[in-house]
Amino acid sequence: MSGTEEDFQELRPLLFSIAYRILGSVSEAEDAVQETWLRYETAGARPASAKAYLAAVVTRISIDVLRSARVRREQYVGLWFPEPLLADPYEDPERSAELADSLSMAALLLLERLSPLERAVFVLREVFGFGFRDVASAVGRSEAACRQLAVRARRHMDAGRPRFEADRSEREELAGRFFGAFMEGDVEGLRELLAADVQLVSDSGGKAPRWGEGLVGAEKVARALITLVRPFTRIGGVVEPCELNGQPGAVFRDRDGKVVNTWSLDILDGRIQAIRTVLNPDKLGHVGPVADAWEVVQETARAHRPT
Repeated sequence: MSGTEEDFQELRPLLFSIAYRILGSVSEAEDAVQETWLRYETAGARPASAKAYLAAVVTRISIDVLRSARVRREQYVGLWFPEPLLADPYEDPERSAELADSLSMAALLLLERLSPLERAVFVLREVFGFGFRDVASAVGRSEAACRQLAVRARRHMDAGRPRFEADRSEREELAGRFFGAFMEGDVEGLRELLAADVQLVSDSGGKAPRWGEGLVGAEKVARALITLVRPFTRIGGVVEPCELNGQPGAVFRDRDGKVVNTWSLDILDGRIQAIRTVLNPDKLGHVGPVADAWEVVQETARAHRPT
């Protein structure tokens, strides 16, 4: 393996993590990283800092992709959510809090409010701790301009919802109780764990049924969840609690193990504030083989009817 390839492979997790936070898409982030390698491989002389150089390249590519993606997202059918990520490949103990906080579905949706440049500057500076000199080089702006972009981005992000619970163990304990009550069909147990104004929202992209979309309120959501789980498990469906985007969630699979959808839980102040489900099959292929959600929902509905 050449020195150039060694540098790239060592930094690949970081490059993917930067691209994913800018784009909110696993597939687009992987493409951006691959394009970064192709440019690096043909660049000629090795740069003084492979990290700064490769981060700049993947950032520029991601900004260009995001600008075109914004047009597509304006025409998207229904709500748009980021593609669920099972695990962030990049780890940095010194920035673990920033990395985890920036990965959640809620944080990625807040990033959608930023311009592509603001988003890139925020990700490089606030999440990954790059100096303004490297940030400026990556986005093609002066350091002074990048400082202004960072201030505006922080203001927009701070104006959004509060940060998630910092105590991971408490969050995981609450999620465990939630999924326990869910699988047991315990309406009262679920209701106690849901915020009064909890939302159940979904991203189907017009390519899958809007399973439980648009429900608001603890009572409605709790009863809808119980109505869902019994017939789903009756037809062989499986609910696998897991971590998604650094937060508690679950993968729903059909009897053959194919992915039907994913759930991500927003937890704040000891309650579940939102349940975001991704059903769009275009966003689930990296999780595993994808089921026909229409068929699963229809079979679930038949199993729910009294015989």
